[in-house]
Amino acid sequence: MNEKEILFKILVVGDAEVGKTSFVRRYVNATYDKNYKATVGVDFALKVIPWSETQTVRLQLWDIAGQERFTAMTRVYYRRASACVIMFDVAQPNSFHNAAKWKKDLDSKCFNSSGKNIPCILVANKIDLPMKIDKDEINNLCKEHQFLGWTEMSVKDDKHVAETMEFLVAELMSPSATEVTGYVGPPELLLTEDSKRSCCGS
Repeated sequence: MNEKEILFKILVVGDAEVGKTSFVRRYVNATYDKNYKATVGVDFALKVIPWSETQTVRLQLWDIAGQERFTAMTRVYYRRASACVIMFDVAQPNSFHNAAKWKKDLDSKCFNSSGKNIPCILVANKIDLPMKIDKDEINNLCKEHQFLGWTEMSVKDDKHVAETMEFLVAELMSPSATEVTGYVGPPELLLTEDSKRSCCGS
């Protein structure tokens, strides 16, 4: 039986210093280094996932710089993307509010083959630090801007990193993409078909 390879281009966006590069390195290489150089433009990484006996998923992760001077290039970076992770720092409220700007920018420039906006998950990173953002605010932003969902994460402590990406890939591999927004994590509570109806508090 021939094995099928499926390629997804995943964007990782958000303000500078929210942990995007650390997230990609943790997920792809299982490493963490608190000292790293700021991304200039865009960095790339590849993650290969044996999804089933007949399917291999290749994730091409695009780590896009968060500095404002690079936003003019996002249309080029977004081209042919399959999904997106928008990240903010729970200890930096401004990075949370800017997540809405990143989502608006994405939705204005990036569409799938059906002309719809690509699925996007919101990540609240650095939960190893004191949280300065109310979860109701996150839920409201998630619903208002039509994120697929949101989850807490600590890249430093390796909490919810792989599980978040597994959820996102499962959505991409699903026969019918969902349009549900709400809280996605923690990992043992990642959305299932039975739980999706209640995830938004409806």
